[in-house]
Amino acid sequence: MVNAKLEGFTLIELLVVLAIIGILASIAVPAYQDYVLRGRIPQATAALAAKRIQMEQFFQDNRTYAAAPACNEDNTTSQYFTFSCSGTPDETSYTLQAVGKGPMTGFTYTVNQSNTKTSTINAAGWTGSASCWVTKKGGVC
Repeated sequence: MVNAKLEGFTLIELLVVLAIIGILASIAVPAYQDYVLRGRIPQATAALAAKRIQMEQFFQDNRTYAAAPACNEDNTTSQYFTFSCSGTPDETSYTLQAVGKGPMTGFTYTVNQSNTKTSTINAAGWTGSASCWVTKKGGVC
């Protein structure tokens, strides 16, 4: 008589492992997607800060914001944001904006001559702010 020992997994054990993997994936995937979004935001905020410096340097030299190169030329490239001036800058004021595109659609960041920063965000779980650049879900600046 041959004493064969059967080895392997039962169907129940396999289903339990699949259920655990499914639960972990349902938690990990949204967290990863949120992390990726947060990683793209500095493209907007850093470029806006640089453009603001260009505007202030232009103002120091010309005593006006009108015709400033930071508004008239798009020398900032970004895969996820389009940069522009909201309206036409005049002698004493301007508003720079970064509007999200592609996966960042719904994210808009602005800064003006007074360094007032705003965030308008239309994405699930995200909240904009009239006083800062939001970098995390829930309106965290």
